Amino acid sequence: MPENATEPLEPVEAFEPWEYSISIPNDLRGVTVCRRTLRLILTLHGLIRLADTAELLAAELVANAVLHTKGPASLRVRWAVGVLQIGAWDADPEPPEPPGAPADLADLEDAEGGRGLHLVRACSDAWGWQPLLRLGNRGKYVWCDLAAG
Repeated sequence: MPENATEPLEPVEAFEPWEYSISIPNDLRGVTVCRRTLRLILTLHGLIRLADTAELLAAELVANAVLHTKGPASLRVRWAVGVLQIGAWDADPEPPEPPGAPADLADLEDAEGGRGLHLVRACSDAWGWQPLLRLGNRGKYVWCDLAAG
């Protein structure tokens, strides 16, 4: 912390790799916690230009993890080589339902849910999933990449 608390912190160089993880309970309030924490992380690392899209992507991934599983979840945010990777782990090892073809998006306008992975696919540069053990719990990790340039 700077000696004078009013002095702004200097952002870490954008080319240095870093990673943060947030563990959350199975509670929809975790989505807001993750969004706000992610914005703070990106601001402090000098990547505020990515914050709006990154928040949308993180919110969709975390909401899916909380809504479609009964156990804990976590958000992981990593920066390396000009790419921000946002991922959510949940306790359900079943693969996520893949988004349909772009033509299916018109059918989603009136839908109550089901838009999450469509938005992730549309707003990210790449996305995927993999089975993953975390703290001895089987589950999956759904991720997306957002390039800075």
